[in-house]
Amino acid sequence: MTGQTIITVQELTRDIKRCFEENDSWRNLWVRGEISNFTHHSRGHMYFTLKDEAAKIRAVMFQSHNRWLKFKPQNGLKVIARGEVNVYERDGQYQLYVKEMQPDGIGALYQAFEELKERLRLKGWFDPSKKKPIPKFPRKIGVITSPTGAAIRDILTTIKRRFPVADVLLIPVQVQGEQAASSVARAIRLAHRYPLDVLIVGRGGGSIEELWAFNEEVVAEAIYQAKIPVISAVGHETDVTIADFVADLRAPTPTAAAELVAPLLTELEEDICQLTRRLYKQINWLVAEERQRLNRLRQSYAFKYPKTLLRQKEQELDQTIDQLHKHMRRYMDQQKNNLGALHHRLRQAHPRAAIWQYMMENRRLRSALSKMMKQYLTAKQAKLDLVISRLDGLSPLKIMTKGYSLVYDQEGKKLYKSVTEIQPGESVRVRMHDGQLDCQVWGIKEEQRDA
Repeated sequence: MTGQTIITVQELTRDIKRCFEENDSWRNLWVRGEISNFTHHSRGHMYFTLKDEAAKIRAVMFQSHNRWLKFKPQNGLKVIARGEVNVYERDGQYQLYVKEMQPDGIGALYQAFEELKERLRLKGWFDPSKKKPIPKFPRKIGVITSPTGAAIRDILTTIKRRFPVADVLLIPVQVQGEQAASSVARAIRLAHRYPLDVLIVGRGGGSIEELWAFNEEVVAEAIYQAKIPVISAVGHETDVTIADFVADLRAPTPTAAAELVAPLLTELEEDICQLTRRLYKQINWLVAEERQRLNRLRQSYAFKYPKTLLRQKEQELDQTIDQLHKHMRRYMDQQKNNLGALHHRLRQAHPRAAIWQYMMENRRLRSALSKMMKQYLTAKQAKLDLVISRLDGLSPLKIMTKGYSLVYDQEGKKLYKSVTEIQPGESVRVRMHDGQLDCQVWGIKEEQRDA
């Protein structure tokens, strides 16, 4: 042993470790194998063995890397792992430090998904400007999914709760398996035979293999060419498929798709309440306008030119009443058309008795409002007639019919108010209610008053 260099086990192990670290080909490897001896430590790290028919290697995946896994590793599962090979000095064993891992076979699916996604994007199938709007009040909703899955139950329950007046047409299909993609595409084309307003296409959650039918180009093409607006509802919120990109709207889940397509009846009731409040506001505004007109009439030159003013105000009143009736008819017709259109849609959708009764109550309310407006106009007309009658009773011409007369000078310009203003022999003009007299004063007698 003379002259031989002696090293420790630690030094030897470190030299071997350095060989692994300096070999770039071992720093980023993809390894295919089967998991065995799997242990998930309480600190979050995963320890296991990767093996095939001829060999095995120890592996570790620390918590900082395995928290992003989308599947649960277990013994017997075949995987593809990416990492680097190095030496664990304490045990003197080399092992694979895994940074990324996925079930064997999914890597090819991901690659196919990305290639198809990019190709369809370049063809313009994802263009937002080509998306069709989703109707707010769909009367007929088509659903393409499995008739036995949880998705159809969730969709039907949600639509029935939110918008029970809508009809739902189920077009059953296979949602996984070799024939699933062609089954879904055929159903989308078949849906155009029915008068549908919107179409929900999807299924419940599952693995990427189970959802793969919605990543096929034949399904994407059927959605892109559809004339009916399509909502994609595939899997859970974290699942993304090619169908989601092509569809007019993506829903994170089947239940969310039903919520997007079915409006709440309570919102419709609120719309009707808003229309009613607007009607009351319009009526109050018209009443205030007429009250101001009446006040201006009371403050006008009524005692100077009573007959002329009366004729003018009567004409203005007729015009105002005509305009009021015209505006009210137009407004009421508009509200009737709005309510009638909504009522027509609900009737065509075969609403329940409760909804029908609600619409009938709104019709009676509209009739009551119309009757109330007519009564109000009648009362205002009667009040105006009374004011005009009083005004006419205060007219000087009206008083003259009781025997009174007015004395003017010969030109009819100056009104005499006392006998002291007139001289004997002077010519005067006497105005009575039905004409005038030209007279000459022969004598003047003043009224004797007590001292």
